[in-house]
Amino acid sequence: MTSTLRKANAYYVILIAGAAALGGFLFGFDTAVINGAVLALAKAFNTTSWVTGFAVSLALLGSAIGAFFAGQIADRYGRVKAMVVAAGLFTLSAIGSGIAFSIWDFIFWRLLGGIAVGAASVIAPAYIAECSPSHLRGRLGSLQQLAIVVGIFIALLSDYFIAVSAGSAEAPFLFGIAAWRWMFWTAAPPAVFYGMAALTIPESPRYLVAQGREPEAANVLSKILGGDVLAKIEEIRQTVMLEREPKFSDLLGRSGGLLAIVWIGIALSVFQQFVGINVIFYYSSVLWRAVGFSEKDSLTITVITAAVNIVTTLIAIAFVDKFGRKPLLILGSIGMTATLGTMAFIFRTAQLDAAGNPTLTGSAGIVALLAANIYVFCFGFSWGPVVWVLLGEMFNNKIRAAALSVAAAMQWIANFVVSTTFPPILQYFGLGAAYGLYTIAAAISLFFVLFFIRETKGMELEQM
Repeated sequence: MTSTLRKANAYYVILIAGAAALGGFLFGFDTAVINGAVLALAKAFNTTSWVTGFAVSLALLGSAIGAFFAGQIADRYGRVKAMVVAAGLFTLSAIGSGIAFSIWDFIFWRLLGGIAVGAASVIAPAYIAECSPSHLRGRLGSLQQLAIVVGIFIALLSDYFIAVSAGSAEAPFLFGIAAWRWMFWTAAPPAVFYGMAALTIPESPRYLVAQGREPEAANVLSKILGGDVLAKIEEIRQTVMLEREPKFSDLLGRSGGLLAIVWIGIALSVFQQFVGINVIFYYSSVLWRAVGFSEKDSLTITVITAAVNIVTTLIAIAFVDKFGRKPLLILGSIGMTATLGTMAFIFRTAQLDAAGNPTLTGSAGIVALLAANIYVFCFGFSWGPVVWVLLGEMFNNKIRAAALSVAAAMQWIANFVVSTTFPPILQYFGLGAAYGLYTIAAAISLFFVLFFIRETKGMELEQM
């Protein structure tokens, strides 16, 4: 009977964690869906490369804003209500981006979607952690990262089918409306579903205890843990009483500057973006078309790359506790340096066509394609998920929340910088120069890990 009850509890927790992780799915979907629409968008609104890069990446600044304030909203109004608000913003952004009349109102709708992405990136992991029993917390927490990469894959897959069905992203699709607009509208149904799913799951028991709603908390905990939950209620109550709201002044040392560990967290976040990974997911169809692949083939390659990302995330989830954080980061940095360097060399030495774009002849195209996917593989088992693992455990209890918010905000800002600068670098200096810069960042990241990162495998959070 106890075993049956435990299974029922586990299924219930998986169900509610899965509903919360839909925020991660939309996080990935929203950030990647623009991939297949970039060139069509630029032509529709006759934008320069700088404005195109700005339109693609401004959503990332919105994400920094959403992440910064989501915690406060969730603490005041509850995790579930915050999820419903994020779902509403996702829906509005999807509809608005598709009906945009100019590049400037398009930017507004993307900014709105960015705020929802940032909120989802904070709320879903917090809710899952607070609702998970200790023996399931690690695996359930990984649902968020898995949901993100699956969202990226589905977005790119939908871009592919829409573009192929219409003939191109610029061509008319259903009801004579341009295909690129439908690419954004495909985000609306999952956003609505996310909001509906959020309304069916219980509020976090930790939030309920903090609000003095202990009978409701006991009811939720009985479904999660089973048996007598009064001791757990008392444990949560004592924790809530001892806690105070984190302050950013906690991050300052005696000299007035940021603590060294905070700088290390910021550097981890910045290097994760400066190796250029999001160029692959935001601009890969542009990249492959620039070197001679057709639109259909470019989108096919992009979908394959996203599938590789899912597989490597599963690998990281399986081995991060076995091999440790530092070895995976070292292997990832070495692999990324080699593959990015290969792509930089190939694109730098490629012949140019009449329009000034590199053309890959002979085996060069195959080598570039393999290098790009091996690069994603190297990132996917290392710097992608492991940075988030380290940021969650490297700070001590006193500064964890505040330090995480600073590091996460810097990650979104670094993402913004890379995504905004790629189109003009591509236009004025070429792909070889772009990949050369990312190669340098990957090489520096290796030495950063060797000299500054401490292994945290097997350590208790109280030991940090």
